Amino acid sequence: MPVPVAPSRWPLLGHTPAMLTRRAGFTDALHEHGDVVRLDLGPLRAYFVTSPALTHEVLVSQGSKFRKGAMFDKFQPYLGTGLLLSNGEYHLRQRRMMQPAFHRERIQAYASTMARAASALVERWQPGEIRVIENDMQELAVTIVGEALFSAEMGERAVAEVRRSIFTVIQQGMIRALSPSFVEKLPLPGNREFDAAIARMKAVVLQLIESWRADGTDHGDVLSMLLLAQDDGVGMTDQQVYDEVLTLLTAGIETTAIALAWALYEVGLNPEIERRLHEEVDSVVGDRQVTFADVSSLTYTAQVVQETLRKYPIWFVMRRTLVEVQLGDVSLPAGTEVIVSPHALHHDPRFYPDPDRFSPNRWTPEFTASLPRGAYVPFGGGTRQCLGNTFAHTEIVITLATVARRWRLVPTRPARVKFTSAPYPDGLLMKTVPRTN
Repeated sequence: MPVPVAPSRWPLLGHTPAMLTRRAGFTDALHEHGDVVRLDLGPLRAYFVTSPALTHEVLVSQGSKFRKGAMFDKFQPYLGTGLLLSNGEYHLRQRRMMQPAFHRERIQAYASTMARAASALVERWQPGEIRVIENDMQELAVTIVGEALFSAEMGERAVAEVRRSIFTVIQQGMIRALSPSFVEKLPLPGNREFDAAIARMKAVVLQLIESWRADGTDHGDVLSMLLLAQDDGVGMTDQQVYDEVLTLLTAGIETTAIALAWALYEVGLNPEIERRLHEEVDSVVGDRQVTFADVSSLTYTAQVVQETLRKYPIWFVMRRTLVEVQLGDVSLPAGTEVIVSPHALHHDPRFYPDPDRFSPNRWTPEFTASLPRGAYVPFGGGTRQCLGNTFAHTEIVITLATVARRWRLVPTRPARVKFTSAPYPDGLLMKTVPRTN
């Protein structure tokens, strides 16, 4: 059947100007034009899937018929073939070797790092300070992921370099992914910053891998598990380990830092949400440090996390068909680019009434059960589902509870958004107020 073409198409440039200027405002409205809508990104033709059912087919039930799409091709020369970008049997092999690093007992061990790092952060705050809260959460996410990846005695330099470079890699990388290929070859400041950041991170991580190989000790960190992992008696090369480390850094820092910043901002805006959060933390945790055992009992805190991940998810991901694929009434030949947008799905009023309102109360068991498959995909789905989803959820819950034990954070101005791969907060200024009850 004929596929409707999205509005706002320019000659030659297609829908790229609308994507870059209107961002999610453009893609969130595409469901009004059909379940599958054609987008032209310059000379590249793509098909934007707007329905949960077809999203589930792309990610899960027909997932084996897709590989990573054009957006990820742009990243591959810089990020290699880690889980984020690899395909087929190689992807499944790497995933098998990495899964033990994210088993429950490992998450339990990481939870103490999360609680310790979050406590150290909030203990540095002073009453009445104005904090740029996304900077604090970025620093925290880098510390937690860095310490989980690299043992303290070997990884301090690596963590420092990650703190310096990772957000340049993430943000400039997304700009490259949306731009024509020739743009990345221009002598622009963003291109120079990106290339320098990649070079610095690669040098320090490969040096750390070399040191570990020479030392040969299991330090209990993720890097040790990657270097020790084998599949049918075969381990990873240094380059493969580097690719997976960079994947974990890019995937494990950005999403969590954004979610934490937005969660704290939304709680600070809503006195009733703040009151319920504080009551639950007081009841479950009290005056001690948050533990892994508390996470399952912090049910309202988990609802705050669910709502944050609904309202502020990644913008979109791309897939490419390996064979002819039937999506509803649309037949797509092999080699077709397909776009799925968690942001558009999570803001679809057909499934989330008043989608721009932050409402943890919506996440009742009945509401969750009523959602169609594919309507809530903060971590993707199928064999491509984020391997660190439980790690991220645990980190966000522990951090929210740690902050709530001691502080109220009061926004001092309305939020500003800087949209790249996700809705980044841009200067979330919040005042630290000690709790009095």
